[in-house]
Amino acid sequence: MTTKRLAKIAIAVLAVSVAAWVFVIPRLRPHVFHGVVMQSETPAPAIDLEATTGGMAGLDSFGGKLVVVYFGYTHCPDVCPTTLSSLNKALDLIGDGADDVQVVMVTVDPERDTVEYLAEYMTYFDESFVGLTGPIEDISRIATAYGVFFAADEGDVETGYTVAHNASLMVIGRDGHLRLILPPELTAEQIADDLKYLR
Repeated sequence: MTTKRLAKIAIAVLAVSVAAWVFVIPRLRPHVFHGVVMQSETPAPAIDLEATTGGMAGLDSFGGKLVVVYFGYTHCPDVCPTTLSSLNKALDLIGDGADDVQVVMVTVDPERDTVEYLAEYMTYFDESFVGLTGPIEDISRIATAYGVFFAADEGDVETGYTVAHNASLMVIGRDGHLRLILPPELTAEQIADDLKYLR
């Protein structure tokens, strides 16, 4: 075998090795999640509230999609709009697969967040986002089941008030189980990376 032929074979082997390193090996590595992985063997706590899409809605109302649940409210001065904007950007980053993800915000301020008000607010961020509201007792029960704390400060509808609340995102898998908790400090890119893998 000539030196020239050996060189050609060596270059071909090198090219295959580089292609494997670039395209194949990364796919074989396990995904490193940015959020906290949950290995729940029981279905996620039920949610049954009035939806901005009309009527009552729960986790099984979204056609087997990956459901991202957020507890927030429309009068939130900073955290909620920032979180919803990040989710909107994350869906843009996912691209075509974004149709497999449903973002849902459960209000922690049902006194002000009527269905109509919620509907208008959610469309500021994305037409597909759904808001859920209902009696405060039901919302408190659901929030507690998800480990979410919220409490309004002093004030009333006329004088205004804020509501302290957790800002984590709960990701419910297609099987109805809680799969991931995304902390509020994650970027849209990190959120998109985890959702893209799970969907």
